[in-house]
Amino acid sequence: MTSFYLIWNRKLRCIDLCIYLCVCVCVCVCVLQADYYYQYTECDSTGSRWRVAIPLNPGSCSDLPPPTRGTDCSFSCPAGMFLEMSTQECTPCAAGSYSLGSGLRFDQWDSIPAGFTSLASFMDPGPNGEDSQACNSSSWTPQGVYLESNRDECTVSLVYAVHLEKQGSVSFTYQYPDNNIFFEFYVRNEQCQEMAQSDDQKWITSNGEWDTHTVSLKSGTNILYWRTTGILVGGKMVKPVLLKNIQIEGVAYTSECFPCRPGWFSAAPGSSSCQPCPSNTYSVKGASSCTPCPEHHYSHEGWAECKVRPPCSGKDYFQIHTACDSEGKTQVLYRWVEPKICVENVTGAVELPATGQRETCPPCNPGYYNSNDSTCLPCPPGTHSDGTNVCAKCPAGTEPVLGYEYKWWNVLPSNMKTSCFNVGNSKCDDMNGWEVAGDHIRSGAGSSDNDYLILSLHVPGFKVPASLSGMTGIEFGRITFVFETICSADCELYFMMDVNRKSTTVVESWEGNKGKQSYTHSMTRNASVTYTWAFQRTNHALDVRRYVSDAVKLYSISVTNVLDGVASACRACALVPQNSQRAGSSCVPCPAGFYIDRDTNRCQECPPNTHLAGRHTYGQDACVACGHGSISNKEHSRCYSNCSFSYTDNNRTMTFDLSPLSDVASMTIGPSFTSKGTKYLHLFNISLCGHEGRRAAVCTDNVTDVSSRDDQSDSAQFVNSVDSFICQSTIIPADGRGFRMAISSQSISLADTFIGATADTVLSGVNAKPELFPENSRNVPDINFFYRSNQATASCDQGRSSVITVRCNPGKSERGELSVPSSCPAGTCDGCTFHFLWETTSACPRCTEDDYHKIEGACKGGVQETLYVWNEPKLCIKGASLPLRSSSPCEAIALWLKVGVGGGAFAAVLLISLTCYFWKKNKRLEYKYSRLVMSANKECELPAADSCALVEGEEPDDDVVYAQKPTLLGKLRAIANKDGESSESVQLKSSQSDRWVLG
Repeated sequence: MTSFYLIWNRKLRCIDLCIYLCVCVCVCVCVLQADYYYQYTECDSTGSRWRVAIPLNPGSCSDLPPPTRGTDCSFSCPAGMFLEMSTQECTPCAAGSYSLGSGLRFDQWDSIPAGFTSLASFMDPGPNGEDSQACNSSSWTPQGVYLESNRDECTVSLVYAVHLEKQGSVSFTYQYPDNNIFFEFYVRNEQCQEMAQSDDQKWITSNGEWDTHTVSLKSGTNILYWRTTGILVGGKMVKPVLLKNIQIEGVAYTSECFPCRPGWFSAAPGSSSCQPCPSNTYSVKGASSCTPCPEHHYSHEGWAECKVRPPCSGKDYFQIHTACDSEGKTQVLYRWVEPKICVENVTGAVELPATGQRETCPPCNPGYYNSNDSTCLPCPPGTHSDGTNVCAKCPAGTEPVLGYEYKWWNVLPSNMKTSCFNVGNSKCDDMNGWEVAGDHIRSGAGSSDNDYLILSLHVPGFKVPASLSGMTGIEFGRITFVFETICSADCELYFMMDVNRKSTTVVESWEGNKGKQSYTHSMTRNASVTYTWAFQRTNHALDVRRYVSDAVKLYSISVTNVLDGVASACRACALVPQNSQRAGSSCVPCPAGFYIDRDTNRCQECPPNTHLAGRHTYGQDACVACGHGSISNKEHSRCYSNCSFSYTDNNRTMTFDLSPLSDVASMTIGPSFTSKGTKYLHLFNISLCGHEGRRAAVCTDNVTDVSSRDDQSDSAQFVNSVDSFICQSTIIPADGRGFRMAISSQSISLADTFIGATADTVLSGVNAKPELFPENSRNVPDINFFYRSNQATASCDQGRSSVITVRCNPGKSERGELSVPSSCPAGTCDGCTFHFLWETTSACPRCTEDDYHKIEGACKGGVQETLYVWNEPKLCIKGASLPLRSSSPCEAIALWLKVGVGGGAFAAVLLISLTCYFWKKNKRLEYKYSRLVMSANKECELPAADSCALVEGEEPDDDVVYAQKPTLLGKLRAIANKDGESSESVQLKSSQSDRWVLG
């Protein structure tokens, strides 16, 4: 008897009794009995059917049994039985086989079972369809006992169609360890319409552990889809989804029992399942018992064959440290890796090393004390210890510093657990994944190289101590651990976090060899959390142990502010004020923004524009001054910009009003494409000023939002939301992906703290690198806003930093335009420092009187107008306004013109007067000389020239004396008449007593 379930394009013609559905599903049952077999007809409207005999070879049989009425269409046999068609009665399955009755089970994945189809699709083809073949090689892959999804960004669906005669269900066991893969399960009917499902049925929850998912099915054809899509955007390879044990209930009947697969058996008839063979045994298909392996052979649980035992080597044992005995001693023991598969008494085999010498136990961890029986116990509440001394009460005015600090590893702390996990090897489940080793704890041997060796630490919650109560908006606690990995293969260490036992998230991972280093992660919300370290030597399944010496070592783990933690020291706290009725030595929490005065141990408010930046509030030095261009909020918890800025240069002060940029701005960069062609975008949300200290930029991860069954839970808020000054999300558009919405993932904070704003290019070690952007050609300086995120990553050990360069550009709007460097299209060139340029008219300074000048018009009609215009190009906004146009009375001839004409006339008269004066004087001298010559020729003899002449340079002794005072007209007339036509009497006086009178 054979039962076939044919899906999609596979068709079976069994005479003419196949039932063809619109989705090409055909159900046909044939019964072999001599030359014929039995089969049921199609069910009629009343739910009845007929059993008919079908010849094996058409036409070869003429004497067939007549048709008889069959069982009801809803009839089914119980588990462990099958329907015998000849008698139409339920019959128990024979030993070595099993049956689910009305169900189907798929738990063997050596290959994809008949009826299942793996469909890969890529829904972001290029314009010419060049990416259509990118996902042809992506599929669900069988791995023996489980089925593994694809690891790339292709969308791959595992499809199975089944016809149910009655309402039933489907259940499957899965492991979904990575939020960077999108996993959904949904059902369609024969019209390819998606069945109504709630979100918690469709979107699978990621918790990193094996879980079972069950969905109800309606009668009729149900097409089941398991669909995965990796979100592989600049990150590491995603961890695949694993499926096993798919079980479907509600099929009409089963006409045969299924044989147990090799390595499994069922000992009794009527079994509903098979059991795996124990270690060192094997079985063939359909076995009712398991056969022991031959001598010097071995097998693991569920193996179908035995293998030769190899000689023992150093890879087959490991060392452990015993717990401290009553004398405070410990020693090293060696144990064989279980199950032991090697042989000791053959050539080349090594023996188990002898037990080590007894050594003094390491001291207790801080916060613990050594009891009488050499065990470490936690100190009582209110006391502290460094691990070497007895617990002591904290002095007055102090409080215990609660937390976990593990640096000695003689025994595993009670709040830590270790385990081994391997989906294909259940024996690993009973092994210790990690072993204590004195000054460190290291990964154990496991059972195979691809085991996950798991160490977990549970923290019930966090409580900020009274001494830190003045700090608001800070971390609730932090975990710091020191580790190193020693690897020769592709080992990987995962650090994960499970918040409120709802969802496991990979916080960071390290591949290959890593030297001794420290890693710190902050908790910004108060919640119960389990931290997990998972180490895998290789992700390739191997039959032999090759990398057993590869290991990870954890040297110390420290968690601060733990609820119900232990104390290693005491911290000064604030006391009740003296004027209070409760004054005393008890600790009280300080109000937000207050520090503890060192002298009085009282709460004092931080000075203006300072913030509590460190992890203590003791002393005024805990209040750190805000950076340039920033102020503190009321709680002194954070510095921010009030969106105003002043800059002084060359005795000129420019004031900037950036309030139009205060709202959150968004910028999308892309699209970019992965190696498979997946289109993705980078979304940045930016809160330049911070809204009075509130980090208003929020980025949300909607992958976990959709899959979370309680979107309002603390877990969803913690995992899915990031609030910051600047945050980034990776967006996969909904177009063409088959999703109802765009996928937002990998949300990170780029700016938790505002450092300051300045026109300088470097602030607190962060460089704005102005050369990344076009040069600023305007006479207005760029304003650089500096931010930092202190959360360290594997690639940025100092955390990330960001710089927003705000530039005046009158051609832009008030909100302006954001851009990133052309040479770094993702906004960062090194992955740690992000650069943005914000060009806007709001970055131009406020206008002053220096930014305009006046123009006076011509005097028209006795009126003169005065205008004021801006200097070009105008590089200012708001501030001072242009004065209004003004008018003033004026004269046609301007005063300056009058003064000029008057002055010119006066100068002309003066010049003429001087010319006449000197001309007249010259004529007088000429006249006097001529008279002297004439007089000398008439009356005296002149023997020599010097008897009557004047010696050179000698002034004449004779003066001309006018007989009467001449008038001005007379003088001019006398000067003009050179020949003496009109003469006047003059008197010449000489050294001699002679006088000449001229008439």
